[in-house]
Amino acid sequence: MNAKLLGLIGIGILVACTSPIQKPPTVLPAPSGISPALATQLDRGNALFVAQKWDEAEQVYRQTIAAEPTLAEAHYNLATTLHRAGKTVEAKKHYMEAANLAPGNKVIWDAPPLRASSFNYDLSKKSYLDPKPQ
Repeated sequence: MNAKLLGLIGIGILVACTSPIQKPPTVLPAPSGISPALATQLDRGNALFVAQKWDEAEQVYRQTIAAEPTLAEAHYNLATTLHRAGKTVEAKKHYMEAANLAPGNKVIWDAPPLRASSFNYDLSKKSYLDPKPQ
C-alpha cells in the first residue's frame, strides 16, 4: 500500500479515537406501564421537541411532571429541551432528577451533564464541606 495512504488512514483513526463523539441529546419515549393519558402527553411533548418548538415542548413536559413527578423520562425530556433552549442550569437539575428516579437507565446516565468529565471535579481539591484543620 502507498505510504501516503497509510499515513492518511492512521491520522483518520487517531482523530476518530481522540475526539469524543457527542450525539445530540434526544428525548425518551413513554415507558410501558404508565397511564395512556400520560403516554399521550409525553408523546405530544416529544413531537413538539422534534419540531424544535422548545417553549411548547417545555410546557408539555412541565405539565407531565406536575401530573407524575416520578416519571424520569419526563424530567429527562424537559432537561433536554431546556438544554436546547440554552437554560443549562435548570436543565442540569432535571437531568439529576431523572438520574435519581432511574438509576439503571443508561440513556439518562449517559447524558452529557451527567458524565463524570462534565462535573470537572478535582479530587485533590478540598471541599468547602471539609472540616478546617484545628
